[in-house]
Amino acid sequence: MTHLDSPFSLKGLTLTNRIVMPPMCQYSVELKDGTPTDWHFVHYVSRAVGGAGLIIVEMTDVEPDGRISDRDLGLWSDEQIPAYARIVDEVHKYGAKIAIQIAHAGRKAEDAPAPVGASDIPVPDAAGNTVYRRPRALDTSEVQAMVGKFRDSVRRAVEAGFDAIELHGAHGYLLHQFHSPGINNRSDEYGRDLALFGEEVVRAARSAMPQNMPLIMRMSAVEYMDGGYELDHALRIAQRYKDAGVDMFHVSSGGEAPPGRRKPANHPGYQLPFARAFKETLNVPVIAVGNLDQPHLAEAALANGDAELVAVGRGMLNDPYWALHAIMTISRKVEPPAPYARGIYVR
Repeated sequence: MTHLDSPFSLKGLTLTNRIVMPPMCQYSVELKDGTPTDWHFVHYVSRAVGGAGLIIVEMTDVEPDGRISDRDLGLWSDEQIPAYARIVDEVHKYGAKIAIQIAHAGRKAEDAPAPVGASDIPVPDAAGNTVYRRPRALDTSEVQAMVGKFRDSVRRAVEAGFDAIELHGAHGYLLHQFHSPGINNRSDEYGRDLALFGEEVVRAARSAMPQNMPLIMRMSAVEYMDGGYELDHALRIAQRYKDAGVDMFHVSSGGEAPPGRRKPANHPGYQLPFARAFKETLNVPVIAVGNLDQPHLAEAALANGDAELVAVGRGMLNDPYWALHAIMTISRKVEPPAPYARGIYVR
């Protein structure tokens, strides 16, 4: 029995295999309006043709100034829904399921005229100098309004037909900024309780989703900046998010600032211990990520119980058919789309 090509079910979501394409920004919006283009259509549909079980659309932001750059996706208007629905419908034709990552860049919004964040602490470079514009701390009423913006974007994603929702609470973006003690210096309720904002966003998202639709949270298990939080902090925050309605965690690390004395290892599978810790501590399914593009390593991560799903990012940028090729490598059998059967087969 092999694991990569085995089915997986969570609530109303059933995947044909355990392979995930994680969200990766394409910076390919042409009119700065946040709407997907033909590039996005081809990019995501080709990975469905290529055999991915679950595709997660890149970081998609709840307001224009919440994007990393003006060339990033957004879902702040009902007028944007049809372009996403077109992608979803085509992905479904090839047997894949598709989720979308809803987010706000916070202090890492590079093109925003006046970036906002959990606090006014800017992103430093390795020498401690400011590399982004200093953000303005959202006031309490603005934080509460931001929760509503997340809910509205999730509602639009549901209308577009997505199979699951992922909230981006990793890599130094807004949700991460709130639950990071090294970034959040607020004195109001959202500073006294670091999980509160994320918890409210989770509940708001759930209120806009069908009961049987999975809600995923991507989190950084540890921070790499000097004085950054450790795994135990992330697990305490994640427990709050789980209690509020998160069904699965997508476990990454870092991204909040340049690494300090502790640097990411970046060897194949270096984040698997974090995924296992989330799985075992919280008793929830997890998606593992981090240099898993060697098929036997991805298979081992599943077989050893580190995670229920494996996400392969750069590997799928390099090879849109990575999933088919990996399954062929591990199981020695593969079922490509009929037009490609002459070229993708067990040799």
